[in-house]
Amino acid sequence: MPPVSELMVFVAALAAAGVVAGLLAGLFGIGGGAVLVPVFYQVFGLLDVPEAVRMHLSLGTSLAIIVPTSIRSFLAHRQKGAVDVDLLKGWIVAVPLGAILASVVAAHASSVALRLIFAFIALVLAFRMIFNRASWHLGSDLPKNPGRFLVGTGIGLFSGLMGVGGGVMNNTFMTLYGRTIHQAVATSSGVGVLISLPGLLGYIWAGWGDAGLPPFSTGFINWIAVVLLIPITLVVAPYGARLAHALSKKQLERAFGVFLVFVAAQFFYSIYS
Repeated sequence: MPPVSELMVFVAALAAAGVVAGLLAGLFGIGGGAVLVPVFYQVFGLLDVPEAVRMHLSLGTSLAIIVPTSIRSFLAHRQKGAVDVDLLKGWIVAVPLGAILASVVAAHASSVALRLIFAFIALVLAFRMIFNRASWHLGSDLPKNPGRFLVGTGIGLFSGLMGVGGGVMNNTFMTLYGRTIHQAVATSSGVGVLISLPGLLGYIWAGWGDAGLPPFSTGFINWIAVVLLIPITLVVAPYGARLAHALSKKQLERAFGVFLVFVAAQFFYSIYS
């Protein structure tokens, strides 16, 4: 057991990450998992969680926290009437299917593989956040099925493998096809609900009975971390939603992109050092 002073430092880090995650959930329509997963990975390492399950536990716990955060953010955005409800209805099967596939992959993937997947996707998202231009367009309206269904499944799959709510991916998809960033952000909060709920159940199944899990874990979900962070993210998420309708997010997106590059570099270093 690490010293109490070290535990308090990491508890404070978790609390700070919860504040940032909640703001991101409302501001970008994302669940904040890109912030939480690397923090969880470090905290679980401090608590001597075996390397074989540490990344799995970080991903699953992040998705569990995103469940109420995404719901709260979605309700806040829906009140403003900006959510594309038709798109969400069309993805009721596709996005959860992708999230479930992600848990199947996680059940069989090594910690190294999951860290590599996280790092590579983070770099792709960072490129989008840093270099995105409003002039980038692939069409004037969203594609029809089966293309739209496949995109939804892909968003669910890659988001589930990153422990995130899919906001950055959906924002990119919608804005590339002529939708406003505010509608994309609002709709992404609903996408987060479609990812996190089946993702939570999938990661419980994927880690059921796995050796080396810390106390108060069900599968790859650690409920101590969930209980600590959920109240913080629930309180903060509506403030992020308000900011989304009042601020230009260009500088914030670039800063978040730089953060993702830093996180990816950390994971690459942990694998090859």
